[in-house]
This record gives sequence, structure tokens and C-alpha cells, in this order.
Amino acid sequence: MSFEKHRNILDYTLSSLLRRKYKNIGIIIVFSLVIFTIASVLFLSHSLKQEAFTVLKGAPELIVQSLKAGRHELIPVDYEGYISQISGVSRVEPRYWGYYYDSKTKANYTVMGIDGNIDFGRLVNGRFIRQNERNTAIIGRAIADAKFLSMGSEISMVSSKGSNMKFEVVGIFEADSALLTADMILISKSDIKALFDMPDNLATDLSVHIYNDTEALTIARKIKARFSDTRPILKDEIIRTYDAVFGWRSGLIITMFTGALIAFIILAWDKATGLSAEEKKEIGILKAIGWETSDVLEMKFWEGMVISSTSFIIGMILAYLHVFFSGAILLGPALKGWSVIYPEYRVTPLVDPYQIATLMFITIVPYIVSTIIPSWKVSITDPDAVMRG
Repeated sequence: MSFEKHRNILDYTLSSLLRRKYKNIGIIIVFSLVIFTIASVLFLSHSLKQEAFTVLKGAPELIVQSLKAGRHELIPVDYEGYISQISGVSRVEPRYWGYYYDSKTKANYTVMGIDGNIDFGRLVNGRFIRQNERNTAIIGRAIADAKFLSMGSEISMVSSKGSNMKFEVVGIFEADSALLTADMILISKSDIKALFDMPDNLATDLSVHIYNDTEALTIARKIKARFSDTRPILKDEIIRTYDAVFGWRSGLIITMFTGALIAFIILAWDKATGLSAEEKKEIGILKAIGWETSDVLEMKFWEGMVISSTSFIIGMILAYLHVFFSGAILLGPALKGWSVIYPEYRVTPLVDPYQIATLMFITIVPYIVSTIIPSWKVSITDPDAVMRG
């Protein structure tokens, strides 16, 4: 009997919602827009953070850069000898990399030199660059798509001296993170020195691998004390920087959509401050024909639950499609920053259950409460007085 009663209340709630369908559809549209905006920001920022952390898993514990006038410049390779002798350091490797702007695709590429024995990711097809091999390249899938390249094609780059250098594409690869390979071009160390006109005794920076991560700060201090013109960068500092940057940018985007949030707050406040004359009369009639206050509150609970849950589901689905299938075309430029100028990529679908639960709590719960409170005030009033207005 009790189950039948609750089912009848739910049936009446649905029929009541259909009677005011245009008003409820308007509420759902506004509510869904708010959910869509916030969820898109959360999905994109969380996915970018996780992809950045995935990239940094294999990064060296310490990177040493050279500074001049406060700006990064090439570092002497001779520093490797002293750093490798510091207790706790497993190995030191000079790194050769730089940025190359392609005027045809209007994109910035990251060019890195490898020595032929580095496993830099899972090749989709092709092979790695062999030891001492020249004029060959491995490119990211996004670059291949942007320049319509395939295995055996040639990619051209203009060197710092103005000469045209051509590289045969011997591999097109992907990694666990699209951030790692979307704009990446791998060539030999000899080729990158020729491309950027790097002297043999200089490198872009030094990667320092350490046996025990807890000793990284101590080793960094020793390097700084020995070479005052260097800037040791800890991997933990890079991770914190990514986290802070994406967190700040996501907060900035939410601030930009303050209007939508204010609209939702006004909507919830309007629901909390009172009911329309028609809704008050409906509650008065229900009380007059024998409904109890608990029945009225249950009806309003289901009414708020249906509207808020429907809006939440619609908003979440649209946000998921927007971020993970359309490449976050509305919010991507603000969160990705300068990186948006290189070939477009889609982030890996990653959803944080905690963020979803939090978003649900700060949107669905307030709306349901704001629906129940004014209904309770009316339901405890004498039905005759309510129907008389």
C-alpha cells in the first residue's frame, strides 16, 4: 500500500511538470547551460593536468639550464663532468631541442635531437632513427595530419643559416599522452645542431637522473653553488607549475562565465523565496482533499529531483562531448594557452568522480532544497487561506 502511494505521488509529480512544461523546459535549459560550462572546465583542466603528469612520469628528476640576463640560453656541455660526480647522480645527459615555427601551417613545433637509442614512444608504424643516421625524422600524428605526410614523405625545415633541410619521415608515432607528441619532431643530434646552428660544446640543457628522488633538492643546491649561472629545475616544481597554471586558467574561465552562474543563483533564489499563485492554489487543493504535508514535500522533492537531475545529465553529456569529441572548441584556447597554435589534438577522456560528486552537490542539492522550503511554508498553512490567496 505504501509503495502504491509513493508511485501515485510520483505519477502526479510528472503530470504536474508536464502541465507547466514550457516553464520547466526554460529552467532545464538555463540549468543545463550552467552545468555544461562548469563541467567543461573541470573535464578539460583535469584531463590536461593528468596528461601533463603522464608526460612528466618519465622526465628526469632535475633539469639544469643556463641563464644569462635572466633568460634561458645554451649551456656548456663541460658542466656534465662535475655534475655526474655528485653523489646520488646516476647519469647526466645533454639535451638538444628547440622550437620551430612553420609558416605554412602557422604552427609551432618542438624539435628534439636524439642519439638513436632512445625509446621515445610507441611507433604507430615505421622505425626509430638509427645511430648516426642523418636526414631522417619521426613526427607526431598531429603534424602528419596537418602537413598531409605519410611514411616516406619529406618534411622540410629552414635552418638558422637560411638553408633548406629535408628529412625523410621514417616514423609516425603516438604516446600515452597526446601532449607529448602532438607537436614533436625527432631528428638526430647532428641534424638539430645544424638546424639551429648549435656549437658542439653547447646544449639546450642538461637532464640529471638521480637514484633517490629525495636527494634532488640537495643536488640542485650543489649545482647552483658550483655554477652560479645555472637554474636547476626540479621535476616536482614542474608538476606544481602545471597544476597551478591549469587551476588558475580554469578559475579564470569560470569567472568569465559569471553571468551564467548568477542566472542560476537568481533562479534558485526565486524558487526559494516563494511560489506562484497557481502553485500555492494547487498545494491548497491537495491539502483540502486529504494530502498530508509529507506528501506535498515528497511531491516537491521529486519535482526538484526530476528537473535538476535532467539538467545535470544533459549538461554533463554535452560537456563530455564538447571536451573529448570536439576538442573543447569553446574553451580550449583559454586553457591550452599558446599551445593551441600547433596542430589540434584531442585530450584523453579522463573524468574525476570527486569533481562530478562535488558538482552534483553544489547544483542539485541547493535546487531541491530551494524547491522544498517554500512548499513546506505553504503546506503548513490553512488550506482555505491558501486557496483564497
